[in-house]
Amino acid sequence: MWEARQSSRNRRAVLGLIGGAVLGLGLAPKAFAQAKPLDAPRAAGQAGERFDGYAVARPGAPADVVALIERVNGERRALYTARAKEQNVPVDAIGRIYATEIAKSVPAGTWLLGEDGKWTQK
Repeated sequence: MWEARQSSRNRRAVLGLIGGAVLGLGLAPKAFAQAKPLDAPRAAGQAGERFDGYAVARPGAPADVVALIERVNGERRALYTARAKEQNVPVDAIGRIYATEIAKSVPAGTWLLGEDGKWTQK
């Protein structure tokens, strides 16, 4: 039991350090530059944000919105991969850090998809 708690504390500490390093280096604003193309689809309820730092099409989203999301996610994936390589950390850790910042920055009404698969509106 103690080992599991210690492992959890260590994981949180590492993610906290990574997050501080990423944000402290001024890297987070680059991810938000990708948010602008998604403003209209988000406002229309056609696009949302996932817990892992990637955008996601909402049910019923038209093909052009799905294509836009795929393009934005490709750009995000490239950014996350580069940051992960620079920081020598897993790509998914970087994505989750960005996800937190993206969720803070999106306007009210934006749909957010949690790790549990449930949608909530900001």
